Amino acid sequence: MIAKIPKPGRSFGGVVEYNVLKKDAELLFANGIRTDHVKHMIADFNMQRKLNPGLGQAVGHIALGFSANDRDRLTNDLMTAIAKDYLQRMKIDNTQILIVRHQDKAHPHLHIVYNRVNNDGKTIADSFQQYKSIKVTKALTLQHGLFIALDKKQVNREQLKGADKVKYELYDKIKTASKQVTTMGQLKQALAKQGITTQYKLKSGTLEIQGVSFSKGKYTFKGSEIDRSLSYGNLTKQLQEQVKEKQVADQQPSLAQQLRDVLATQQGKEQESTAKQVFGAALDLFGQMPVIATDPEPPRKRRKKGQGEDEEQSRGMRI
Repeated sequence: MIAKIPKPGRSFGGVVEYNVLKKDAELLFANGIRTDHVKHMIADFNMQRKLNPGLGQAVGHIALGFSANDRDRLTNDLMTAIAKDYLQRMKIDNTQILIVRHQDKAHPHLHIVYNRVNNDGKTIADSFQQYKSIKVTKALTLQHGLFIALDKKQVNREQLKGADKVKYELYDKIKTASKQVTTMGQLKQALAKQGITTQYKLKSGTLEIQGVSFSKGKYTFKGSEIDRSLSYGNLTKQLQEQVKEKQVADQQPSLAQQLRDVLATQQGKEQESTAKQVFGAALDLFGQMPVIATDPEPPRKRRKKGQGEDEEQSRGMRI
C-alpha cells in the first residue's frame, strides 16, 4: 500500500470532475456533501471553503494504491475502511470527504478529495504529510496483512510520480554507483555527474559526519528515508567491505596465472613420471645383461726366506 499526495489545489471543480466522472468510477463514501450530482458536490465544497477565505489552496487530494496481489480480497467495503483509518491517522477529520474507486489500472486504487477548511472553519495542516503518510501506510499494510514487496526492485517505476518517482530513481542510481567506488568522496563525484547532490550532516560543533542526504531537482531525502541500506553508516560499512574485498583480490594471482601454475605443475608431474619410466626401463635392461668380473685375482703371499725349506722338511718328516 502506498499513498501519493500532490500539492493542495485551488479548484474543487477540476479534481471532483476528474475523480467522479472517470469511466467505471465507483463512489465509495461521502461526508458533508450531496452526491446526487457532480455540480452539487463542487458547490458544497466551495461553500465550506468560504469559512476560511484566506486559504487559497483548500483542495486536499490523496491517492491510495494497493498491490495487484491483493486485488481479489480488496472489496469496496475493505478499501473504504482502510481509507477512513488512513485519514484518521493522518489527522484529516471533521471535514468534507469524498472517496472514489477507479478501475483504470491493473492495481486497485482509490482517490480521496477533502476540504482543508474543516467544519469549524479551521485549516487542516499539510506539513510533513509525506513523512507521516509513509508511517501510516506501513502500519495499515501490516495491520491488514496486505502484500509487501520484498525489495524496491519489485516496484513498478512507471506508475510513480513526483516525490516517489524521484526517490526510487535516487535509490537505483545510488545503489549502482556505490558498487563502483570505495569511498564516500568517490560516490559523491559519481552521483554529481548524474545531477544528484550529496550533503553531509555534521555533529554540532564538530566535523564528524552523522548523516547523509541526497537531492535531485526540488526533492531532498535523507539516505535512510530512501532505503535503510543508504544511511551514512550502512553506506560507509559497504564501502569498507568493498575495499577489503579489493585488497584480497589484488593479493590473489590472476586467473591466467593460476592456469599457468596448474599447467606447470602438471608438466612437472609428467616429466617426473617420464624420468621414472626411463630409469626403470634402464634397470630392467641392465638386469638382463651377464655380469663380467673386472677385479684381478688377489696376489699370492710371498714366502719368507727359509720358510719353504722348513715346510719341505716338515712334509718329509710326516712321510
